[in-house]
Amino acid sequence: MKVMLRHQADGKLSVYVAKKDLEETVVEDIITETGHILTLSNGWRLETSDHLESMNLPTTINAKRLD
Repeated sequence: MKVMLRHQADGKLSVYVAKKDLEETVVEDIITETGHILTLSNGWRLETSDHLESMNLPTTINAKRLD
C-alpha cells in the first residue's frame, strides 16, 4: 500500500494511509537488513524496503502491513 511519511510539528515521524484515511505517529522504528519496520500508535506494523535515513520528507513510499 502507498503511505506518506512526514514529520509532525513536534519532530516525530507520522504515517498517513490515504485509502484508510488514517494518520498515526510512529512509536517504534526497527532497522532491518532490507529496510524498516514501523510500529504505529494504533498497533499497526508496516514493513518497507526503503531506507528512511536518506529520504527528504514528506514523501510517499510503498509499505506492507504485517499481521
